[in-house]
Amino acid sequence: MSEASVELEIKNLKGLHARAAAAFVKCIADLDAEVLVEKDGQEVDGSSILGLMMLAASKGSRINVKASGADAEQAVKNISDLVNSLFGEEQ
Repeated sequence: MSEASVELEIKNLKGLHARAAAAFVKCIADLDAEVLVEKDGQEVDGSSILGLMMLAASKGSRINVKASGADAEQAVKNISDLVNSLFGEEQ
């Protein structure tokens, strides 16, 4: 089983809100990886929209993403790309 992790800054204006959380979950849904997301000591399942929203990750927040499983590296890449693309939102 492989593992991968990354620390990311939330840069989009609205933070990790409902639509952004749904996009986060969707970008890893078809992968063989368990993803955990941590912010300020609170860790949630990366496949849970509600869990991600409970992190209250606003613009400027930093999150730690940890993935394990056969597709761990791809999961971290997908999430990094999504966050760095501002969740596809215009600013």
